[in-house]
Amino acid sequence: MLEEEQKENSQIINKNYFVGLDIGTTKIVCLVGSKNEYGKLKILGYGKAQSIGVKRGVVVNIVQTIESIKHAVKIAKEDANIDIKNVSVGIAGQHIRSLQHIDYINREDEEKIIDQEDLNNLEQNVSRLRLEPGEDILHIIPQEYKIDQQSNILEPIGMCGSKLEANFHVVSGQTSAIRNIQRCVVDAGLSISSINLEPLASSSAVLSQEEKDAGVVLVDIGGGTTDIAIFKDGRIRHTAVIPFGGNIITSDIKEGCSIIEKQAEQLKIKFGSALPTESNENEIVSIPGLRGRDPKEISVKNLSKIIKARLEEILKDINREIRIYSDQSEKNKLIGGIVLTGGGSKLKHIKQLTEFVTGMSARIGYSDEHLSSGSPEELSSPIYATAVGLVLRNIDEVDSNILNQSTQKIDNIGTSFLGKFKDDILSWLANEKNNNK
Repeated sequence: MLEEEQKENSQIINKNYFVGLDIGTTKIVCLVGSKNEYGKLKILGYGKAQSIGVKRGVVVNIVQTIESIKHAVKIAKEDANIDIKNVSVGIAGQHIRSLQHIDYINREDEEKIIDQEDLNNLEQNVSRLRLEPGEDILHIIPQEYKIDQQSNILEPIGMCGSKLEANFHVVSGQTSAIRNIQRCVVDAGLSISSINLEPLASSSAVLSQEEKDAGVVLVDIGGGTTDIAIFKDGRIRHTAVIPFGGNIITSDIKEGCSIIEKQAEQLKIKFGSALPTESNENEIVSIPGLRGRDPKEISVKNLSKIIKARLEEILKDINREIRIYSDQSEKNKLIGGIVLTGGGSKLKHIKQLTEFVTGMSARIGYSDEHLSSGSPEELSSPIYATAVGLVLRNIDEVDSNILNQSTQKIDNIGTSFLGKFKDDILSWLANEKNNNK
């Protein structure tokens, strides 16, 4: 009875909680949080499970993925003492594609101020955009607006005009990949409140508004893929997915050192470095032999050479994506440099190698700036950036919806009020016109 009362009280206290579900290639994380009085994310509970049925961000085994989701959610439920129903889900993978698109609407009354409904109508036009067969739109992100002949408008609400036009960054993904993610979540007994591109979620956790305004490249190195998101003037400008992540480095170590995958992963984490010059020439790691065989000796310097070779390849691909964006305009200087996050960013000396290959300043992205005091230290790690970001984006979406609904109510009240006195106002204007003749 007492246990039931505690559970009921907990649910009442935490009724405004939000849940992020990061379905990655190496792990599945379920994170429960709420916003405290200072606007920081208060962690209520979290759970983690090994991801077995996902490869490079795409579900390849439905049953195993469902079981992994259930396991992570069960741990989070017990930790937070909350019954989890709705989740904000992250999606990534090499099937993700982005494009720029310009669209417009003609407004019947150019004297009427532009409101949220006009922006919604414009986005509805974009949602009907014809994509490649088997693709669905994930995000429609406005860049700049244009009203009649006035361009480079960031916030059109409150302005007047007959033609409302905008440039959009559209993110799409394969329908089958999106539906498989949805099916796994629903079959795990959950409902989906939103689906977010993972680098966008990570950006909410590790980037400051100043960096987004100045121009910054977010690089999220996951297990199966490396996701890129470029921001400038506070808006997302370019996204891309490189089909290589931390797992390919582990595979290289496995092949190069002739050891099993588990040993290769442990070597990478404990002794791996992106710069062979920082490794001692004589440092040797002894790996136990299989089933009574002699131990295998691995040179730490050679290990670093293997890691560096693959990281350089990934960084060159990142450089190419940055050039694709930068070549669009000479003004697109990215003053904020590169922010590395995800599990792969924990490799020693990766910051230095990134700066050497790209010629840009770099830092490792942590989530601690957005977390309330007393949060588990583990969650500030780049490994959990996506999960933290999913919760933050979910909170922002709900706050934005509440604001829009409130604004719409105020507009409706104003319209209703003016409608009541419309005849009186018109009559008064007519009298004034006659008196001035």
